[in-house]
This record gives sequence, C-alpha cells and structure tokens, in this order.
Amino acid sequence: MIVINLTGLLLIAFIIWWFWLYRPSAGVAATPGQIIEIRVKDGVYEPSLIEASLGKGISLRFIREDAAACAEQVLFPDLGIRKELPLGKPVIIRLVPDQVGDFTFQCQMGMYRGTLRVLNQ
Repeated sequence: MIVINLTGLLLIAFIIWWFWLYRPSAGVAATPGQIIEIRVKDGVYEPSLIEASLGKGISLRFIREDAAACAEQVLFPDLGIRKELPLGKPVIIRLVPDQVGDFTFQCQMGMYRGTLRVLNQ
C-alpha cells in the first residue's frame, strides 16, 4: 500500500513539474532570414526557445517525429497562427515579429510548449 501511495505522489509531482514548473532550456538565437528547425518528438519541441529580432523575418521549420495525436498541430495563440503538422513532413512558418515580448507556441492541448522571444535589437 505504501509503494502505491509513493508511486502516486511521484506521478503527481511529475505532472505538476511538466505542466506548470518546466521552463525551456537554452534556446536558439535566430538571425534574419534564417530557418530554425524545430523537432516535435518525445513530448517536447526541440529547441523550445527561439529568440528573434523585432522586424526581422525568420522561418520556423517544424518536423513532427511524434505520432501522438497532440502533436498534430502547432498554434501561436497570440499571433493567430495554426498549422497542421503531418508526420515526417516539414512545415515552414514564416514570421516577421512586429512586437517585443514572449509568444508561446504549443500543441492544441497545451502539452507541447515553446516560446518565441522577440527582442528589440
């Protein structure tokens, strides 16, 4: 009984960390015109932090390697972008950021998460 309770508590702690406490690791700084490749696999976007410059165009190439239904789309809620991600086929999203700040990108359920950080450089 104790083992079951401990396992349950560890699982709850993992879920809390994964959905609310996890922060992206070191990101990628995009240069104008650069194509950043983002792999969708194992429940995460790699890289999950993209830094871009205000007013400078970048392209994000998403490659979905995860067959999970949650990975079928990528959304940029604040930018009004929603794209289907077919398994194994690259999808390019071209952006010219016009506001400084952090903009999330995520799957439709919010389990896969990333950040587009726009800097005034």
